Amino acid sequence: MAQQSRELQRDQGRKDGFSDDAAYPNATRKGPGLRASGRTANKLEKMMKLYDGKKGAEARVIADEIIAANGANAFEQAYAAQIAAQVAYDAGDTATAVKYYQQAIELDGLDNTAHYNVMLNLAQLQQAAGQPDASLATYDRFFSETKSQQPEHLMMKGQALYLMKRYPEAATVMKQAIDASADPKPEWQALLMQAYAEGGQGDQAVVMAEKVAAAKPDDKRAQMNLAIIYQQAGMTDKATAVLEKLRTGGKLTEAAEYQQLYATYINLDGHEKQAVEVIQDGLQKGILKPDFNTYVALAQGYYFSDQPGPAIEAYQKAAPLDDDGETYLNLAKVLVNEGRTAEAQAAAKQALAKGVKKPEQANSIIALPGS
Repeated sequence: MAQQSRELQRDQGRKDGFSDDAAYPNATRKGPGLRASGRTANKLEKMMKLYDGKKGAEARVIADEIIAANGANAFEQAYAAQIAAQVAYDAGDTATAVKYYQQAIELDGLDNTAHYNVMLNLAQLQQAAGQPDASLATYDRFFSETKSQQPEHLMMKGQALYLMKRYPEAATVMKQAIDASADPKPEWQALLMQAYAEGGQGDQAVVMAEKVAAAKPDDKRAQMNLAIIYQQAGMTDKATAVLEKLRTGGKLTEAAEYQQLYATYINLDGHEKQAVEVIQDGLQKGILKPDFNTYVALAQGYYFSDQPGPAIEAYQKAAPLDDDGETYLNLAKVLVNEGRTAEAQAAAKQALAKGVKKPEQANSIIALPGS
């Protein structure tokens, strides 16, 4: 369910080299206060013009020259390294971008804003490069040195822990991020709920989902998340009630949402008629397609609510759309139960023609008296 952010920090630091500590006022590191000068400053300018002009490969050549130059200072080299990292990242070369970002940090020449933004970029790319332990170590260093409590930063670490399947730890960090945010993003809340659920803290997931849904009664995403969490917690009746309220309020607009609701009804004893109602509503509104899955679900809803006639009609629509003959065989069985032997035998023959797992069942219907 979680995805690492693909948006890297784009602040490459100040080219004059003066320290900018505003973004990380509590950092233990003191900005070095270095600046670009002399011939290297001209190279940096040329590198940036190429980079801004979408000539990344050429910009990287100059960046490598600056990094290797004996006369360049730590700021100039680190600045060039982070540009080279961004070029590699833009080209899809994550492993190389990681190496450049590591180099930029090790050179220790950037102001605090750029230095720690590079560290965040490195942590994200280490995760993307399949280095989760290294990524977490980078996040731990970042928080140790910056003392940052910014929600966005905390959420990055929470996502990394989630991807490592360290769900309780991820939930703790994500909750810190959400509590620290004046307006937490809905996707953060959804991921926290999922972390609770995956980590065996279903009760916390429910509490969180109910809190968010109560605060945003008109927010469809919040209500859908609540329904999902209820379902995961085995609270099917409550999940159904939430989804039904959305449907009657005209807020279910996707086929998957209707499918979730009618499937829940079908799996609840005594609610098959409601499943039929939902399917018919979805078909009438054009949200559900008149396809195999829809007709099979409709047939099941009718059959298990003691409406064999409409069930047969739905099976007759579904059977030709099936990849094999199993639906024709089910149709044949229902027709036999209704005493419609000749039609049952015809359906059984079609089942055999398309192929079934148990042909003996179809043959036994075909062999019934009156054939």
